[in-house]
Amino acid sequence: MKEKLKLGIPKGSLQDATIALFKHSGWKINVNGRSYFPEINDETIECSICRAQEMSRYVESGTLDAGLTGIDWIYETESDVEIVADLVYSKVSQRPARWVLAVPHDSKIGRLEDLEGKKIATEMVNFTRNYFQERGISVKVEFSWGATEAKVVSGLADAIVEVTETGSTIKAHGLKIIHELLQTNTKLIANHEAWANSEKRGKIEHIALLLKGALQAEKMVGLKTNVSKENLEKIVGLLPSLNAPTVSHLYHSDWFAVEIVVDSSVVRDLIPELIKNGAEGIIEYPLNKVI
Repeated sequence: MKEKLKLGIPKGSLQDATIALFKHSGWKINVNGRSYFPEINDETIECSICRAQEMSRYVESGTLDAGLTGIDWIYETESDVEIVADLVYSKVSQRPARWVLAVPHDSKIGRLEDLEGKKIATEMVNFTRNYFQERGISVKVEFSWGATEAKVVSGLADAIVEVTETGSTIKAHGLKIIHELLQTNTKLIANHEAWANSEKRGKIEHIALLLKGALQAEKMVGLKTNVSKENLEKIVGLLPSLNAPTVSHLYHSDWFAVEIVVDSSVVRDLIPELIKNGAEGIIEYPLNKVI
């Protein structure tokens, strides 16, 4: 690859999770202090750190060839980029991040239509304005630099559009959620010119493949067990695997080694069933990638 791929890593809440994900995928990203240009153990990639809110603009302009950001900020900036892959960071949270509309707990506003002529505070100004325009509801949308919940409490706005996972912070400020506007997750995006370049596209697809493989592996584990010949069919019938399990003879024995890859959520119920049906020497082990 003659020209390095310029890759954007999101700054803020996703930074550590993104760096950890790349590590599981085979790339070690080393952030030195406050440097915005971390080192990576791949001479074909050049990393930059920037805010997720600005990532799609940098990718669209060609300042970056590719980067990771939320679909919410792609909508907000209205950037024209290639969406390469969905990346659901399962270790960050088990719930999707949601942009919701919230009003004071004692407010008479209960529907979107009740906000006609009202003021909304949010960091997602363009998205919110477009959302209401598409539904024929006239509202005034103002940008909030932070502490958005306080805008309603202090009377500076009638409602807010804010991102949340559980809604607990919103409730703690005496507000109630009356509508969900968007569920968001992380996307790997690319500049159209870089995507049209065969070498850069190949590298971006390579990254996407391994990142998705690492994310898939977070939800799965490997299981190994020893099974006698008489119990083999019974044990195999209990196994929920991606494909048929791997079965091999143990040396000079009528016993077999059985190996599978399964969703980690079923293991706590599966292992007792395997033991009850004659399995022995069960080993559970983590996975780096499932592709």
